Amino acid sequence: MGIPAACSRQAAARMVAAAALPLILASCMQARIDESREMPTNIAADEGVVILAKPQVEGAGSEDGFMDCVSGNLTGGRRPIRVHGNDEFVDKLFPWFEPSTAPARAEAVSALLARPGVGERVAATGVRYVVWLDGATRKTDGGGSLACGAAPGAAGCIGFGWWEKESDYEAIVWDLHQSKSAGSVGTNVTGTSAIVGAVIPLPFIARVQGTACKRLSDQLRLFFYGTDSAEQPAGKRS
Repeated sequence: MGIPAACSRQAAARMVAAAALPLILASCMQARIDESREMPTNIAADEGVVILAKPQVEGAGSEDGFMDCVSGNLTGGRRPIRVHGNDEFVDKLFPWFEPSTAPARAEAVSALLARPGVGERVAATGVRYVVWLDGATRKTDGGGSLACGAAPGAAGCIGFGWWEKESDYEAIVWDLHQSKSAGSVGTNVTGTSAIVGAVIPLPFIARVQGTACKRLSDQLRLFFYGTDSAEQPAGKRS
């Protein structure tokens, strides 16, 4: 029995969309890494870092999920970095690192550590570097039209929809031992996702936040360890 021409054309359209769209969307993913260094860093095996959300005047800081992703990446790999739990660190140093009372500049840490008991509490955590993380992932554009419906014995979708997201994050590094800013690392990733309705919806998702997390984590590792001993990132630009 032959296949009706309409059915074969529909199947061919789905196959073409499935094959071509990943290539199209891959070319629409762009990533950038920026680094600014103010002083050398050389983290020791018994020293750690803590990643905190940068206090915001309005609204929330970086998402907890993104902070957890960066922390998890830094604690793994060939040269792991000891990352102290952020909530635990803030609780131990209460109220000095609460959003409303945290030092606004690295140079203010000297006065903070001079307070009775504060320096001892910081030393007990083993934390040398505070990483203030700021940024978010946002939808920046989108369009298209996708319609789905169901009838007795049949269901499906037709159309095409797309959306663009941007992940923009910056990590500012403070050296608590020297009460100075060591520098900053930033990443910006944009990507276009789409869904094709060819009876069965076919989603093609650009993982912009996951890419931003990986890029930022890799660059932070290089920032602390140096290019000779850290795992190399995928590149400055792509």
